Amino acid sequence: MTPQQLIEKFAAQEAKVKQARTRYTYTQDVMIRTLNGNAVDGQMHEVTTVSYDDKGKRVEKVTFAEQSTLRGGVQLTAEDWDDIRVFMPLILTSEDLPQYNLTYAGQQHVDDLDTYVFHVEPKKVEKSNRYFQGRVWVDNQDFEIVKLCGKSVPETIPKKKNQPRDVRPTFVTYRQPVDGNWFPAFTRVDETLQFGTESVHLRETLKFTGYKRAETDGPTAKP
Repeated sequence: MTPQQLIEKFAAQEAKVKQARTRYTYTQDVMIRTLNGNAVDGQMHEVTTVSYDDKGKRVEKVTFAEQSTLRGGVQLTAEDWDDIRVFMPLILTSEDLPQYNLTYAGQQHVDDLDTYVFHVEPKKVEKSNRYFQGRVWVDNQDFEIVKLCGKSVPETIPKKKNQPRDVRPTFVTYRQPVDGNWFPAFTRVDETLQFGTESVHLRETLKFTGYKRAETDGPTAKP
């Protein structure tokens, strides 16, 4: 297959993965820590049960949340939650392809899998939208993404001088097989970000666990 045929094939498979995931409930576990050297000096931890209604709309129920002690004034913005809900567990479907330029970057062995690697860049960045920028690794048997590494763009530039710039961390996400589909499983961030004049070392883990088929059959597929 040509690179374009590979892209079309895996994007079609990703659409099936996205549809299948709406038929499951699962636990989303977010742990964010700030570090001073090797010592943790701040933390935010939240656990949420995620499900989908019969129209495919995401439903969240927070089951655990502790008071944030993240230092340096680090707070989770709407863009941070978009990262957690959309970009870290990215599922890149045929519907998304018109927004991106995908470039074939060769083959690579990931764990026990042989994969095709693609660079992903937004074709055009509009202020009102956000996009993924990075790489995806596609299994050469199932034609589904099994790993991705990148960040969300654009970074928000503050309107006022005294407001900190909203910088986006680079993340790595791995998937795991669930009933024949590769679902997002684990995301890791380990990066020092510049917030104004202060550098903050952030460590973040995001776990998607306990995938369980919902009692209802999820949203009705379009004919």
